[in-house]
Parts: sequence; structure tokens; C-alpha cells
Amino acid sequence: MTELFISAFITLFVVIDPPGCAPIYAGLTKNAPPIMARNMALRATAIASIILLFFALFGEELLGALHIQLDSFRIAGGLMLFWIAFEMVFEKRQQRREERAEKVRATPEFEDVSVFPMAMPMLAGPGAIAAIMLLQNEANSTEETLAVMAALGAVLLIAALALVAAGPLIRLLGDRVEAVITRLLGVLLAALAAQYVIDGLKGSFGI
Repeated sequence: MTELFISAFITLFVVIDPPGCAPIYAGLTKNAPPIMARNMALRATAIASIILLFFALFGEELLGALHIQLDSFRIAGGLMLFWIAFEMVFEKRQQRREERAEKVRATPEFEDVSVFPMAMPMLAGPGAIAAIMLLQNEANSTEETLAVMAALGAVLLIAALALVAAGPLIRLLGDRVEAVITRLLGVLLAALAAQYVIDGLKGSFGI
């Protein structure tokens, strides 16, 4: 159970990437009153929690209704996570996030960024949804399910704290430190993604 918690925590932390979301949020809310910025951060995290919890609990039933085998989803999810890892290592993901945030800033009607782009797709994006569904499938007991949920809760709590403290956090870390951390997490995610693909191929071909 401890191993599953650690694996789930690392996977979700890397995919959701609270340190990477913080500077984007800081840029989106730099002109907002502190109370409004804090409330939007908490609202974004709450909405992302509901989305990810839904897919964690009902994702497998959804796959069944669509007649998609879990091993196929493992392969697809692993490839998706590997692509995210590739973008993290080569800083493509952060660049895309910044471009999306710039579009939001340039559009006056998007004053509240808690739903878009923060809750989805930045916190509860396709990679996070795939990751939580794959992790939930690895849980073979109530205790292991609780371990995955605890890992998700811990990562989202860190994400909420990172968003609330986005401004000071960016000044503390700096761009270079953040870039190094992102690359290291990307390499780790690539290894985890490769394992999902291997497990999916083994299950599909009975290896």
C-alpha cells in the first residue's frame, strides 16, 4: 500500500505539476485583488478535484460502456504521459501553457480563470485523467484505493498551496530552478509512462 501511495503521489505530482502551474497562475492573476486570487485558486483546485475524483471512481465503467479494454487504455495513457514527459524535458509544455495563458489575458471576458484554464486543462488535464484512472485500476483493495485517493488529495493540496502562494513562490524559486525541477520530473514521468505501455502490451498479447 505504501509503494502504491508513493507511486501514485509521484505520478500525479509530475503530471499535475503544481510548481509549473504556479507561475502561470501568478501571471493570470497579477492584477486581481489578493482575496479574489486566493478564492480563484481554491475554486480551481476544488473543481479539478471533482473532475479527477469522477474519473477515478467511474472511469473504468466509462471505458466498459465504450467497449475499450483496460490494456488498450494503459498503452494510450502511457503514450500520452510519455509525450507530456517529453514536453517537460524540452520545455514545450510550459511554453504551450504560457501561450494559452496569454490568450486568456488578452481576452477581457475571462476574468475568473478558476474553471478555464486553471481547473481544466492545467490541473485536471487529459494526462491527469489518464493517470488517475490507471492508478485506480492498480488498487486491488479498499486500502489501496484509499492510498490512491490520499495521494491525489495530497497533490491537489500542494497545488492549492502553490497557487495561493504563486507570487512569493516564483520569486523564491526563480526561472532556472523551476526549469531544472521540471526537467528532472519529466525524466521520472517518462520512466513511469514506459512501464504503463509495457504492462499494457503484456496484457494485450498475453506475454
